[in-house]
Amino acid sequence: MATRHHARMAVVSLLYAFDLGNGNTAEHTDEILEEKKIRNKQKDFALDLYSGVMSNLDACDEAIITHLKDWDFKRLGSIERATLRLATYEILFGDLDSAVVINEAVEITKAFGTEQSPKFINGVLDAISKAK
Repeated sequence: MATRHHARMAVVSLLYAFDLGNGNTAEHTDEILEEKKIRNKQKDFALDLYSGVMSNLDACDEAIITHLKDWDFKRLGSIERATLRLATYEILFGDLDSAVVINEAVEITKAFGTEQSPKFINGVLDAISKAK
């Protein structure tokens, strides 16, 4: 059975695909979530997260850009950008404690990102959380 962690990982995958230029990702979210065995409540959770990020993409990107120190947003890896977008959305618009959101993002980054990614993600999200 899928957990919220699995749902978030699926959302990062959807955001990653969107970032790579797959503009029709939204049309295939149900298929993609089913393929990853994200169903029922977790599917609803994932769809809410994905649509929330997409609806607030400019606000999320602005918050990320504001807190990138000596780093260009366009130079971020697609996985890092997708993870930051999801976590920033949850920090700014969700009801979970920021520490939980940051921990989830770090864990997702450990699974998908580079060796340096978790520390970077943690630092950016911590700054966003403190500025909230």
